[in-house]
Amino acid sequence: MPELPDILIYVQALRDRIGPGPLVRCRISGPSLVRTYDPPVDALEGLSVLHIDHQGKRLVFELTDEHFLVLHLMIAGRLRWEAAGASIPRRGGLAAFDFASGSLLLIESAIRKRAALHVLRGRAALRDHDPGGIDVLECDADAFSRTLRSVRRTLKRALTDPRLFCGIGNAYSDEILHRARLSPFLRSAGLSDEQCVRLHEATRSTLVESIERRRADVNDGFPSPRSVTAFRPEFAVHGKFGEPCPVCGTKVQRIRYASNETNYCPKCQTEGRVLADRSLSRLLKDDWPGAI
Repeated sequence: MPELPDILIYVQALRDRIGPGPLVRCRISGPSLVRTYDPPVDALEGLSVLHIDHQGKRLVFELTDEHFLVLHLMIAGRLRWEAAGASIPRRGGLAAFDFASGSLLLIESAIRKRAALHVLRGRAALRDHDPGGIDVLECDADAFSRTLRSVRRTLKRALTDPRLFCGIGNAYSDEILHRARLSPFLRSAGLSDEQCVRLHEATRSTLVESIERRRADVNDGFPSPRSVTAFRPEFAVHGKFGEPCPVCGTKVQRIRYASNETNYCPKCQTEGRVLADRSLSRLLKDDWPGAI
C-alpha cells in the first residue's frame, strides 16, 4: 500500500500537471470502485480542480462548489499519467480522469479490487471521512507522545493506526522501529519519555529521508507504478528477512500474520530475543529458538 512518502510524491506530481482547469470527464470501468452515490461521479465533470492534497493515505481533489473526490489506492492501486483521452487498460484498469493537460489512469493489479473512490459534497462530509491521525511531519514530540500513549497497543499497531498517525503503514513502521531500536511489540502506553522522543525522531527522519529520496528518483517526472512499492533496496529490515541487519549484521527476523508481516532485528530491537511467530513457533514448540 502506498504510504506517506509515495502519497506526497503523487500529490506534488498531480499539482504540477493539473492546473486550475476543469475535470473534463470521469470514466469508470471498475464496478466496485465507486463507494458513494450522492453526488454521482458525473456531477464532477466540468468543475475546476482548486487544490490537491491528502488525508493520510488518501488523495483528495478539491473542486468548485465544495465537491471532493477522495481516492484510496489501498494495497495494489497505482496511478499513471498519460496523454489526454488515453484508453483505460483492459487488464487492471479501473478509471480515467480526463483533464486538458492529460489523463490520470487508475490501475489495480490484483485479483481482489480494493481501491475506493468517494465523491463528497461539503467540508463537513470531508471531515467525517478523515480518520483523524496527526501529521507526523508537523507535530512536536509532546503531541506525538500524547497520541502514542493514549492507547494501550503494541507500537506496530499504534504507528499503523490511521486514527492515531497519518500515512504510516506496514513497511515504514518496520523501518521506524528499527531506527528507534524498539521492539514492535512494546506497549505504547508504557514507553518512557526517552523512548517516546527517540521514536518521534526516528519517525520524522525515516519519512523525511524517504521523501527526499523519492523526489530525487522521480526528478519532476510522474512516478511509475513499479516505483511505488513497499520493498525498497535502501530499507534496513522491511522485506529483508534472512538478510544481515545493516547496523549489526544479525539476520533480520519476521513474524507473519494474516496478509502482513513484521520484520525486525533481534539484536538492535529485542535484546537478542527471537519473537514467537504465530504459526511456525506453534509448530516447532520447544524447538523454537528463543534467542539469536
